[in-house]
Amino acid sequence: MSGKVETRVEELMNQLLEDTDFELVDTEFVKEKDWYLRIFVDKVGGIDLEDCQRLSQKLGDILDNESIIEGSYILEVSSPGLDRVLKKDRDFLREKGKSVDVTLYAPIDGKKSFTGILDSRDKNFLYLKDFEPIPREKISQVRLHIEF
Repeated sequence: MSGKVETRVEELMNQLLEDTDFELVDTEFVKEKDWYLRIFVDKVGGIDLEDCQRLSQKLGDILDNESIIEGSYILEVSSPGLDRVLKKDRDFLREKGKSVDVTLYAPIDGKKSFTGILDSRDKNFLYLKDFEPIPREKISQVRLHIEF
């Protein structure tokens, strides 16, 4: 059920965001204690609370009219954060040349995490500058690296 909801909500959000400077980053429909529909959006310069509230209201109205989610759920519209997880091809293209943290399921050469400059990704490997290619099936997560 969650996959169908996410796919339909992404379609609706992409229509809503058409001709705006917002970008849909990710959609999650997950069962925790309650059902949560989480929408992550961004724009150049970042988004603020007012942006999130406005998009949440518009999407909420659309979802009420579409009736694609049965039962109750909590709608959250927010920024993906500075240390966002990279999931989709467009994420990797957009963030090319930036520093990322890579976490693995199992160690490679005794290490389960790497920080490096994102070069590219293909069907089988993730490429970081100055690193050997990392097999995608060994990668648990890739997120933007934050320097403090």
